[in-house]
Amino acid sequence: MIEKFLKKVGIAKISSRIFLLLILMAPGFLFAQDAAAPAEAGDVLDKADTAWMIVASSFVFFMIPGLALFYGGIVRSKNVLSTMMHSFVAILVLTLQWTIIGYSFATTGDNPFFGGFDKLFLNGVTIDSMQGSIPEFVFFVFQGTFALITPALISGAVAERVKLSGYIVFILLWSTLVYDPVWHWVWGGGWLAADGAIDFAGGTVVHLISGIAGLAAVLVIGKRKGDASTIMKPNNLTYTLIGSGLLWFGWFGFNAGSGLASDGTAGRALAVTLIAPAAAGSAWMLLEWLHTKKATALGAASGIVAGLVVITPAAGTTEPMGAIIMGLIVSPICYGAILMKNKLGYDDSLDAFGIHGVGGALGAILTGVFAVELAEGITSRGAQVWVQTVSVLATGAYSFGVSYIIAFVIEKTIGLRISEEKEIAGLDSEIHGESGYSI
Repeated sequence: MIEKFLKKVGIAKISSRIFLLLILMAPGFLFAQDAAAPAEAGDVLDKADTAWMIVASSFVFFMIPGLALFYGGIVRSKNVLSTMMHSFVAILVLTLQWTIIGYSFATTGDNPFFGGFDKLFLNGVTIDSMQGSIPEFVFFVFQGTFALITPALISGAVAERVKLSGYIVFILLWSTLVYDPVWHWVWGGGWLAADGAIDFAGGTVVHLISGIAGLAAVLVIGKRKGDASTIMKPNNLTYTLIGSGLLWFGWFGFNAGSGLASDGTAGRALAVTLIAPAAAGSAWMLLEWLHTKKATALGAASGIVAGLVVITPAAGTTEPMGAIIMGLIVSPICYGAILMKNKLGYDDSLDAFGIHGVGGALGAILTGVFAVELAEGITSRGAQVWVQTVSVLATGAYSFGVSYIIAFVIEKTIGLRISEEKEIAGLDSEIHGESGYSI
């Protein structure tokens, strides 16, 4: 009944009603603006920190077109535009979500599990509002770039067979029901933060939960049509190599900016963000050569990203030697996870789960092993590893459960997977009416 109704009224009518509702709501929020609370003691503007965080925000934003290139080069030519559009669409719709509800739901409130609604539409945030030593607007943008790229990572799992409308609804719901609450648990003073979990730049908050969400969505919509040799043939590995380089470039801001200051911790995070991917990329090429007698460009790019993922939660607490070891460990683990997907029978198109899910979980646990500074109140390395493991299990289970429900409901209503005929023809022509390449 619901599916027939939605087909009858059409997505356009629903979208227009939602837009009208937001327009009607906006004046109430505008007139309800409260004066910004006075800055707390110690919240003094630091120009160096502010300048660095503006640069770091720009770096992280630049990762999104890097991700589009990375993913776009791996798919078939008939789906390259569609795949790249998933990243750019995330910028558009999730910037609005983060502004309207996401920032408030993640960062405010005293509840250990869910955030509050005090800053809907950035209510109360002014040019005088501070977040530590930087303006709150800068903090909003920096964290907003994380909120944009995290759901875009999920698109790699469902590439080449997902409807654009279903994808948009999925990432909007997922950001609100999964990303924002987990952000609050770990970075917003929630229960995992209180337990002492260390996640400097997003091993669980970004990579684990997005990779797990991709796996859940894949289990709902099933495999792509066609034979494996045709499906897995990349259309442009040049794009993928350039994309991995742009991701690495942006990741310097991703990790080194997560301390919100221009200081020694940022410098160390910058260093290990160079070191870990180099170790992981080298290890991946060696593994491929031992396994297939070839060291591929796709393998090198995959190893680089795996190294970036694994060091992310540990970037603020790990020394260079730890970064090398983590990079060397993550490649065989992720390489094995990717090989296992064929045996287990799920179609993670671009290995979002194999690299981001598995690499994020591994990085979060290894953070407890290699952290030179344990969390406040934790006196032993074993206790820190246990807390890290709990954080992985909790965030992973929560993301999988909610993501599966979201994907299932969308598939049964408006549809998450495109029709077989359109999938065979190609998403570029069927969804966008365009082609990535002129023939």
